[in-house]
Amino acid sequence: MSLIDSFLTALSNLRRHKLRSLLTMLGVIIGVAAVILMVSLVEGARARVVEEFRQLGSSLIIIVYDPSLRQRGETPGSIEGLRMEDAEAILRECPSVKMVSAEFTVGNQKVRYGAEEMDATVDGCQPEYLLLHNLQVERGRFITEEDLDSWAKVCVLGKEVQRRLFSDRDPVGETVEIAGVSATVVGVLAAKGRTFGEDWDKRVFVPITSLQKRFVGIDLVSVIFAQPRAPERTTETMDEIWQLLMRRHDNQPYFRVDSQERLLSSIGRVLSIFGLVIGAIAGLSLLVGGIGIMNIMLVTVAERTREIGIRKAVGARNRDILLQFLIESMTLSGVGGIIGILLGWGTS
Repeated sequence: MSLIDSFLTALSNLRRHKLRSLLTMLGVIIGVAAVILMVSLVEGARARVVEEFRQLGSSLIIIVYDPSLRQRGETPGSIEGLRMEDAEAILRECPSVKMVSAEFTVGNQKVRYGAEEMDATVDGCQPEYLLLHNLQVERGRFITEEDLDSWAKVCVLGKEVQRRLFSDRDPVGETVEIAGVSATVVGVLAAKGRTFGEDWDKRVFVPITSLQKRFVGIDLVSVIFAQPRAPERTTETMDEIWQLLMRRHDNQPYFRVDSQERLLSSIGRVLSIFGLVIGAIAGLSLLVGGIGIMNIMLVTVAERTREIGIRKAVGARNRDILLQFLIESMTLSGVGGIIGILLGWGTS
């Protein structure tokens, strides 16, 4: 019996048992589709994280005060957090640092203009904020050094805040009320969207000194962003910043100094482990599908003992009979795999 004859005979046998063939292929279809879908989800999540880090800014070093690093029972020393003086010292005393931006964020503040009102995040920031976070001014201007020096009661609106409060009108020059404090709108940022769940367009930006003095009454900052002069020397720059902060704060190691690359690497490792786990689970379903085909083929052989005997009686060789059953199992696996690939590709 030729290979073509064996193939046609195998297809004929599968067509005679359509429902059994379909149910047998179902395990392979689900297994292949699950593997493709899981891999696609992990790679999609990885690409999304990389893109959101890119939107956040390029080659940034992130400095935060973390009181959880304090040992149990240890009383606070002279440090209560990061201050503007720390940001100024980093820029002044760390030669490998190109740019610094201190920020203070207050969430869920009422922003009102006339009868219109909404909740928005208020960011106290410096002029460098615009460059470090890849933001664009659509109308007016951004925060200036003069605004910082005079604690100016000015603000820049995110795109969604501008749309909700002013619709299509130009808000520059108008006065809004932020948490009960009046501020003049000097600019509007172009739409940026969401990054790590935070909506940049639902933010109001004010001079950080104004936020500290006029809104919250404290001199602390939430985070300091620094940009190294040479991105390839980010690790050395981080060490430089760490040593400076330790000197300034009596060797109290209550800071986290991280880089985007390090955070991205950590997230990548977590996603890789997650991908291996769910890939293994999806692979198990594929293995179950393969075992299902094996069981069905064993049952098929037992059912067709008489047919096998007749074939051998008319001259069929063991190799011919084996080839026919192998082609049947390969057809089930191949068709199931192709359908699974199409299904996984379509759903991902």
